[in-house]
Amino acid sequence: MTKYKLFDHSDLKKYKVADRNSKISVADFAKVTETNITDFISCLPNILKGKDFSELIEKTALAFLSKKPIIIGLGGHIIKVGLAPLIIEMMRLGAIQGICVNGSVVIHDFEVASHGCTSEEVAEGIEDGSFGMASDTCDVINEIITAASGEQLGYGEAIGKYLFEKKDLFNPQLSILRSAFEMNIPVTVHIAIGTDIVHQHKTANGKAIGDCSYRDFLILANLVSQLHQGGVFINFGSAVIIPEVFLKALTMCRNKAEVTNFTTAVFDMNYQYRSATNITQRPVQNSGAGYYFVGHHEIMVPLFWAGVRNKLEIRN
Repeated sequence: MTKYKLFDHSDLKKYKVADRNSKISVADFAKVTETNITDFISCLPNILKGKDFSELIEKTALAFLSKKPIIIGLGGHIIKVGLAPLIIEMMRLGAIQGICVNGSVVIHDFEVASHGCTSEEVAEGIEDGSFGMASDTCDVINEIITAASGEQLGYGEAIGKYLFEKKDLFNPQLSILRSAFEMNIPVTVHIAIGTDIVHQHKTANGKAIGDCSYRDFLILANLVSQLHQGGVFINFGSAVIIPEVFLKALTMCRNKAEVTNFTTAVFDMNYQYRSATNITQRPVQNSGAGYYFVGHHEIMVPLFWAGVRNKLEIRN
């Protein structure tokens, strides 16, 4: 028993998501399109980022055709700018074999599937202490993870399973975690305690959260071990958690066997030290290649996936 006093969160005031002013609605999400983007890609200068962009598309398509794994990392902003349909489409095409995410991805994905909206006004909620107090998001997620620990499930697997089995969801087709569970694609969730709104609630079970998230870390390490000779790892928008987790997972893999000559990339709205160092530099410093692209996710990610998809259709 700790000798320090704990904050009493047993009587915190909560609300329902439907009663909250959400900034994101599924009506604004990206649309899957058949648009041919070959002409656009071919018009890019073969210089600096234009050259890098074409090379990454080529290497990602080659990994797919060579049956090498393509693993992606996600930050919560990817969900908030409506890109879930594109990620799900690439999973359905078989172009993604694993996904690793931080805790915010789970929250936004869960709310999109359950309520059709997500993302509250933090500046408003922090003033009166209502930020993150949605009971029908946080308590449900916490209950799922508590049960999942006893079943020895991973964090992402447990949430995906719940969403897959629940019959009254508003938008099941827009959930990355649900779709991944249905397609047997691992989604690993890497939690830092205290970073997510679910941790504010009494229903949060630290032991269960740690147990399920650690299990996901080992699942991710197994995926990373398969990147050897031609795999691709791309981080979309996680500035801290995914870069750190990826580097540790890779270290474990290389402790046992060779994992070299693969491709890494980062897409982010700013240049991030950890993403650059832990994903595009250190892992490929002796073999392979790393790329970094700065730009708005809602523009860069659709461009990239359209390029990959079109390349695959041409090759087939």
